[in-house]
Amino acid sequence: MTTTGSESPDNACRTRIVLDIVGDKWSLLVVRNLRNGPRRFTELKREVDGISQRMLTVTLRSLERDGILTRTVHNVMPPHVSYELTPMGTTLRGATAPLLEWSVAHLTHIDAARAEYDTRPNPQPN
Repeated sequence: MTTTGSESPDNACRTRIVLDIVGDKWSLLVVRNLRNGPRRFTELKREVDGISQRMLTVTLRSLERDGILTRTVHNVMPPHVSYELTPMGTTLRGATAPLLEWSVAHLTHIDAARAEYDTRPNPQPN
């Protein structure tokens, strides 16, 4: 394999780290919900349908560790925490927005294809 510049085999293999973020079940939904600015934990919990409190906590910590978002503790009474995209997180949002939009636009088609597939008779083994 021929590589140029920063595209060493090691770097190419390490891209799976980024793909793990993009392919994670919850990360892109959290990133999407931060598109309009900072959100509190409870707002994200309400906006990301189906995510448990524990999974939201794990996802937020992972995204913070990866530099995708920042966590800010506000010193008010009662204290609260907000999450916001970093500049890198904003570029991730821009890069993945078309994928999320495609997903929303094709949900009904995917549901129909799955229903059709699930009603077909099982093929016989060879």
